[in-house]
Amino acid sequence: MTEWPIRDLAKATGLTSRTLRHYEQIGLLLPSRVASNGYRFYGDAEISRLYRILSLRALELPLATIQLALDDKTSLADAIETHLGLLEERRDRTNEQIAVVRHTLETVKKGQSMSIEEVFTGVDQSQYETEVRARWGDAAWERSAMRRTGMTDEQRENDDKKSRDVNSALRAAAEDGENPNSSRFQGLVADHHRWVTAYWGGREPDREAYTGLSELYVADPRFAATYGGESNAEIIREAMRIWGRANLE
Repeated sequence: MTEWPIRDLAKATGLTSRTLRHYEQIGLLLPSRVASNGYRFYGDAEISRLYRILSLRALELPLATIQLALDDKTSLADAIETHLGLLEERRDRTNEQIAVVRHTLETVKKGQSMSIEEVFTGVDQSQYETEVRARWGDAAWERSAMRRTGMTDEQRENDDKKSRDVNSALRAAAEDGENPNSSRFQGLVADHHRWVTAYWGGREPDREAYTGLSELYVADPRFAATYGGESNAEIIREAMRIWGRANLE
């Protein structure tokens, strides 16, 4: 059986030896053997497993989820084939979204009217996964993704409509020049907070988390675009801050 020392494996994958040792500590990737001097070695089965780990990490899955998904009996060829299938699925979804967004852009450029639902059809909430994981941890995103998994197609459509309605209402209030402290705006923010709680799988954002979310709406151009631009996002941020100070710990 061919074996590779940890330093060679680290060099080939771009990982550090420290990362590989961390994978070992959490039981994600064990070496095939450990020499008497403490050197780690990895065989064909471990190379296959590491390939699957890295392919799933490329899809931004957390390590805990990867560990549950792995099957030690899968060959390297099967792992590559599965990875290819996942990439093709992502490509197909992206191509579909590109077509929708291109149609939206062409319609807007021609000056044709569109409903708010049509405008937001091409917005994929999963694009915010990295920010959610970085700011609020893997668990926050996992809860959000899990709630969608168990839905029927009709429930997902209703869920998407609720998302559009909540956020388009905030955008409309900002575009109308509504005072962030007004009862109308504060009522919309309260509805938004309930929506965020549901979207986060039942985890209610406290004041710090909700304020952080409002900052993200301004700082990230993708969020700001949802609300019609940075100036609108700033108004919505202020309304969220006011509501948070009054209603959250």
